[in-house]
Amino acid sequence: MSSTSDKVKGMVNEAVGNVKQGVGKATDNDKLRAEGKGQEIKGRGEQARGKAKDAIKKGVDKA
Repeated sequence: MSSTSDKVKGMVNEAVGNVKQGVGKATDNDKLRAEGKGQEIKGRGEQARGKAKDAIKKGVDKA
């Protein structure tokens, strides 16, 4: 997977996770809030992976 697709997928997961957390909080659904938090964290990880790929590619291009 490319760095851009990792970053986009991460942003989507983070956004969906935030929505789930909001709905869970509004409906007092702890399970949905926890699911949303997990998805948000997953999204942040995917974004970090995409950024790391970019950094590695820039390092290789300079070599």
